[in-house]
Amino acid sequence: MRNGILIVLLLCPALFAQEALNNQTVIKLVKAGLSEDLIITTINSSAGKYDTSANGLIALKKAGATDKEIAEIVVKASGVSAAAPPVAAVAPTLVNHAPAGSASKGLIFAPGGLPTGVDSIGVYYLDKTGSSWQEVPAEIVNFKAEGALKHYASAGVLKGEMVGLVGGNRSSLLLKAPASFILYVPEGRVPGEYQLLQLHANADSREFRAANGGIVHDAGGALRDVVDFTAKKIAPRVYLIEFDEDMEKGEYGFLPPFDAPVGASIPTASKIYSFSITH
Repeated sequence: MRNGILIVLLLCPALFAQEALNNQTVIKLVKAGLSEDLIITTINSSAGKYDTSANGLIALKKAGATDKEIAEIVVKASGVSAAAPPVAAVAPTLVNHAPAGSASKGLIFAPGGLPTGVDSIGVYYLDKTGSSWQEVPAEIVNFKAEGALKHYASAGVLKGEMVGLVGGNRSSLLLKAPASFILYVPEGRVPGEYQLLQLHANADSREFRAANGGIVHDAGGALRDVVDFTAKKIAPRVYLIEFDEDMEKGEYGFLPPFDAPVGASIPTASKIYSFSITH
């Protein structure tokens, strides 16, 4: 019997790849006791049509889906490109790309390769040792208008603005300034399409204003939560971002660009790479 169960689990991604997944099939996998890694592999390897509305995500959470599983569903539904294949190994000649006087001074990078710990598309921070990079956790962000969660289905809503809401009043990642980050962007993307946002804590959530389509310059000043940053290219599609001791204490997040063009409808939910600067 035990061998039979093992065979079913190993074949699970292939079996479900033959049909489109949805919220209910994922809930079935969760309730069947499959591991988080196996469920995520199944989601990534199968076609799917998911409900990523606030109610849909809440139903998944109540059914026992983990944050990572829900995040994978959101990414799959948004059509974000999968991570590129790992960069081939390079010669052991090493170069320091960090700016003089920065928090990552002395950190070593391989020419044409990736810094230690950076292995897939995402956002990374320099750990306390100053020698390796760790992934910034992604959280689910919902968008709202006029105080109520809703789906943006028409062009020009809020004149290109969107208001984001993240659960919990603080990120799980606590950092002290100076702080260093890396953006590993998908093919065809640039750092300027990412928005660094300051989040405002409420009793049980964090809120921000951002621009639909990645436009971060607004003459009217409405996008008060967008924080300027400078990115230095250190490898193909890999960019280093440095903040000094003067970085303001508070909640922040890197919001990736959407695949939809400016003014088009945006998803009900997406992800944001969040962190706290505690000083």
